[in-house]
Amino acid sequence: MKKLFYVVSLLFLGILGASAQQESQYSQYMYNTMTFNPGYTGSREVLSAMALYRTQWVGLEGAPKTINFSVQTPLGYHGNGLGLNIVSDQIGPTKNTGFTVNYAYTIMPSDELKVSFGISGGFDNFEVDYNKTNREYEDKTMTGVESQFSPNVGAGVYFHTFKWYAGISVPKLLKTNFYDDVAASVYSTKAHYYFMGGYVFDINPYLRFKPAVLAKFVVGAPVAVDMSANFLINDKLTLGAAYRWDAGVSGLAGFQVTDGIQIGYAYDRDITNIGNYNSGSHEIFLRFDLLSKTKTRLVSPRFF
Repeated sequence: MKKLFYVVSLLFLGILGASAQQESQYSQYMYNTMTFNPGYTGSREVLSAMALYRTQWVGLEGAPKTINFSVQTPLGYHGNGLGLNIVSDQIGPTKNTGFTVNYAYTIMPSDELKVSFGISGGFDNFEVDYNKTNREYEDKTMTGVESQFSPNVGAGVYFHTFKWYAGISVPKLLKTNFYDDVAASVYSTKAHYYFMGGYVFDINPYLRFKPAVLAKFVVGAPVAVDMSANFLINDKLTLGAAYRWDAGVSGLAGFQVTDGIQIGYAYDRDITNIGNYNSGSHEIFLRFDLLSKTKTRLVSPRFF
């Protein structure tokens, strides 16, 4: 397992250095949209907080773990919003923690359509803990913790009505380089471009169906496409499935505990060779919407 951990760590660091997909991966992307599109900020029209935890490739030492916390609130009648997003990614001996503040300004071209323009600003802290690596196979001078800080900005546009939504965004516009003096290596990040869309079909008063897609583009890596299909039953229970193009499949479930509290769970299974060496990935989230005295329920449908 120590050899496997060492190999996996080098694999991830090599992938990152080659400018592949570097942003956090989520199966329940439809619930934490503000993380990758600042234009979504405030669109829920209530103070909303969400916490998500993802453990990937369970059983494989050094595999990715992600924690995401976000909070957003509307500003004004039309849905302008202010938000805070925190993401912590840990892969082997590396950890990247990002803090961003989001703002969205909304216009209404028609009675139903809203267009929200979002911007974000913040920073990332990239850290390598050499004490967690396998000392048997490394230079003994690589000790302690290396930590580097970098600012970043992002932007996004979010189109939405009561029935559908679409968005284009770049959460991090600036290219950053983290240089390790000890290992004489460079970890470079590049801008990721996101496109998302979804539509809600009212099958009957007790059943709704929402297909959705999220596509991610970055120079130096294949296009990543997530497709999902969810059913909302009696405005309480959500059941669905997702497919990550040439990578994996997921089962999705959610439950509206109260009008203001929602929980959700996803299980992923890789369809690539790495799926033979782990028991899948797990993802859970908890979302809390603070409803005011004048807004005792969210506007239907709150499927996105």
